[in-house]
Order: sequence, then C-alpha cells, then structure tokens
Amino acid sequence: MTDETLDEGANPEDMTLDELRDEIRGIDRELVELIARRTYVADTIAQVKDQQGLPTTDEQQEQAVMDRAGENAEQFDVDANLVKAIFRLLIELNKVEQRENR
Repeated sequence: MTDETLDEGANPEDMTLDELRDEIRGIDRELVELIARRTYVADTIAQVKDQQGLPTTDEQQEQAVMDRAGENAEQFDVDANLVKAIFRLLIELNKVEQRENR
C-alpha cells in the first residue's frame, strides 16, 4: 500500500482493491489490539472489585458504557444499534472472565 491511507485523507476511489483490503487488514489489527487493551483494563477492574468486595456486575456502569457507545456511534455516523450490540458482547465477555477469575 502507498503511504497514503484513508485516515490521512486518501480518496478511496483512487485506491486499488488490494490497497483497500490492506487498509481493512490494518484496521482489523487495530480493533483486536484495542479489544485486548480493553480486556486487560477490565481484568484490572475485576481485581480491584475483588479486593474491595464489590460485585462483578454494575448495571449503572454498564448502562453508562452503552450510552457512551451510542453517542460515539452517532458522532461517527455509524449504526448505534450495531455498536451497542458489539459493546454488549464485550461487556458480557468481560463479565464471564471476571466470574471465572474470582
């Protein structure tokens, strides 16, 4: 791929199919890296909850995350329901992992 990426203002219509696919591969890698970072932080939160004797589930915090996800989706003109579904999965995965590690 050239030095130009969509993030830096390249016109997708000027890119070849291979360049666009390279762009998707890079984005996918970044998404996985961000999920890994989020999971690490969630694991750390679980440890703090355990030390403080707090329950695994915090419905108020989960709702705040979902609200924020919806707001971010709207800001970037992405389907809010889709983004919220992804975040529901992330939250559920983190809760399962927190329960298993307790």
